[in-house]
Amino acid sequence: MKFEQLALIGCGLMGGSFALAMRRAGLVKRVVGYSKSPSTTERARQLGVIDVEAPSALLAVSGADIVLLAVPVAATESTFKAIRHLVRQDMLLMDVGSTKRDVVEAGRRALREQIGAFVPCHPIAGKEHGGIEHADADLYAGRQVVITPIERTLVAQLAQAEQVWKQLGSRVVKMSPEAHDATYAAVSHLPHMLAFAYMNGLMDQAQAARFMALAGSGFRDFSRIAASEPAVWRDILLANRQELLAQSRHFREALAQFERSVEAGDAKAVEELVRRARAARAPWRMGTGLED
Repeated sequence: MKFEQLALIGCGLMGGSFALAMRRAGLVKRVVGYSKSPSTTERARQLGVIDVEAPSALLAVSGADIVLLAVPVAATESTFKAIRHLVRQDMLLMDVGSTKRDVVEAGRRALREQIGAFVPCHPIAGKEHGGIEHADADLYAGRQVVITPIERTLVAQLAQAEQVWKQLGSRVVKMSPEAHDATYAAVSHLPHMLAFAYMNGLMDQAQAARFMALAGSGFRDFSRIAASEPAVWRDILLANRQELLAQSRHFREALAQFERSVEAGDAKAVEELVRRARAARAPWRMGTGLED
């Protein structure tokens, strides 16, 4: 399997890494890129991530047989609208958004009869620092990619999408958009919101700088994701708000249980709560336990 031209819409970490991985795997001959910021597109060309800079998303798609949207989830519908006149049924169109129900609905509204070419995807990969300068051909190797086909997804495009990700070294898992959003509210979106809230609560205290100066690996590990890109996570948290708030309620109940036990000085109850958490977390390894 080899594609003639990849249209990369969004030349940041995720899109740039995909283009580099496709090149290295010999899966594409030519990459045409477009970003909202012309300087980003120019930098992508200078770094050899793309071959040609396109002045618009539509012109990036012209002549492409594979298209990747690597834009903020809030920009998905407007991007679909910008390219829909050149989306064909024999084209593979994918995204890398962290939420899926909103992306699928955006596709239904904007792509209309061409929705079958779209295979919604979410690679479980990333870095603390975004931007094309951090693009990495190994970003997706050994990582899971969740594919969320809908009833109108064409069989040929679904098979192509699976093969593309597998040839990039990823493990493919399929589920519904609804199951995806419920899952990642629990294991990604809520942890990010908690990390943001924790840091804000810490910084509201007069001795925050001193506290942080004395912090160790526990603080480092827990707070790492609080350094994530604000605009990206604004969109994700709002797009998946219902599932996120449901998970937040579960967390508040668990936190209240801890608080009651600590306040009562109940050593047995506190130890049991810690033991239960440890038993669940200690054997966990990323990417294990699910087979496609």
